Amino acid sequence: MPTFDQDAIAAFTPTGRLRASINLGNPILAGTDAATGAAKGVSVDLATELARRLGVELELVVVDAAGKSVEVVAQERADVGFFAIDPLRGADIAFTAPYVLIEGCYLVREGSPLQANEEVDRAGHAVVVGQGSAYDLFLTRELRHARIERSPTSPTVVDTFMALGDAADVAAGVKQQLQADAARLGGLRLLPGRFMVIRQAMGVPKRRGAAAAAALAAFVEEMKASGFVAQALARHGIQGASVAPKGQ
Repeated sequence: MPTFDQDAIAAFTPTGRLRASINLGNPILAGTDAATGAAKGVSVDLATELARRLGVELELVVVDAAGKSVEVVAQERADVGFFAIDPLRGADIAFTAPYVLIEGCYLVREGSPLQANEEVDRAGHAVVVGQGSAYDLFLTRELRHARIERSPTSPTVVDTFMALGDAADVAAGVKQQLQADAARLGGLRLLPGRFMVIRQAMGVPKRRGAAAAAALAAFVEEMKASGFVAQALARHGIQGASVAPKGQ
């Protein structure tokens, strides 16, 4: 049975179904089933459960980059989405508290003189990020000396980094994606530690109203507290991400 009142159901489902934006550009949250080609992952599980509680069908709006996911929700072509919390994105989207925390890391070539995160932001260095990703938004604000080069999506960051050769010094992204690319390509290493923690949340268009935002926030808190998020991470074999604390 639905656990939302009729006003909330109407706010979330103006088309009669729940349209959820799923970003395949973040391997922590979503990927593609090798057998069926369908999207799968933690975000898909959360969207499925939300639709079940609303008592409506689920429609996945699948994109390949975070910026596109933000766009489809901000333009109300999707009703909910899964994003890294960022002030710029908050102009049109009401975020819940985070449900998952993810590490953002730097990757360099084996022979790079860079040994620490603090050494990256220096004149003459170039950092490759995914266009519109949480890393792009964060580093655009934080880097004072290094310049930013943008790859079309987060999964293509390391390939872009390699293609740029000596014109790029660092690749920035999700730790697990960088680790996988380093293993695939060889001759690469991650700098120790992390340069940011990404707070992954759900979001709803602000135009849907404060009640819808509050209902989604309560849903996320219940999914954390019940163990649903932790179980989804385990079920999909996700490492390096942790369930966010209550209300944070």
